[in-house]
Amino acid sequence: MALFTTGEAVAVELPIARVPTRAAAFLLDLIVQIFVGIVLILLFEAVLAWMDADSAWRDAAALVGMVSAMIGYPVLFETFSRGRSLGKMAVGLRVVRADGGPIDFRHAVTRGLAGIVDFWVLGTGLIAVVVSLCSPQGRRIGDALAGTVVVHDRSRLPFAQLAAPPPWLIGWARPLDLSGLPDDLVLSMRKYLLRSRTLTPEVQDQLGRALVLAVCEKLRTPPPNGYPPLHILGAVLAERQRRAIPPPPPGLFSRHPAAQPARPAA
Repeated sequence: MALFTTGEAVAVELPIARVPTRAAAFLLDLIVQIFVGIVLILLFEAVLAWMDADSAWRDAAALVGMVSAMIGYPVLFETFSRGRSLGKMAVGLRVVRADGGPIDFRHAVTRGLAGIVDFWVLGTGLIAVVVSLCSPQGRRIGDALAGTVVVHDRSRLPFAQLAAPPPWLIGWARPLDLSGLPDDLVLSMRKYLLRSRTLTPEVQDQLGRALVLAVCEKLRTPPPNGYPPLHILGAVLAERQRRAIPPPPPGLFSRHPAAQPARPAA
């Protein structure tokens, strides 16, 4: 498993596929690609022979057939099967976005084009293996450029852990304009909520107040009086996640304990 943080500052753990299973899927796909490439080249050759084309056209047809098999095959399969090629289906892998969501044509094209560098520049796939081994998330160059990761498809992907809003600040957070809140500041808020219980009271208060001032400055609103930073930041983050992420069916996951602020003492 590897931890990812989405654009909404939500922590997600994904069952990452490593080099051995990915290599097995690649070898199976390579067999299919060679077969598809041979079929396409023979088909093009037959058409060009019927048209009585010269050798330059036949060389171009061979190149088109090879490129179609090496790039077009994974792009089409991963697009229409939501991240699975035949090799990945056989060993139980799937390509997903870094937040666990399904990929689309844009992700598949980026991965397919980057595969030229990953697999075919040296002709051995060595670049993909080295980059994947050096990446904590097992990503090759194509995954890093596309914002994707390869996971074990037979493992159930977890729901993201969301912040729980303090009920007494929901009314204050609902009308806020959150469009001016930058992602790096939201990520700092999330990390603060997750780490708050490990901080000393002095550091927790100092860091929390600094974050509240920075957040309220971006929101162009004064912070509510009488509430600790943990409650204010939790309310803002929960409201941002509520707008960005559709609510999952009830009972499928529990709230993260670090994101549940305690009710203030009477």
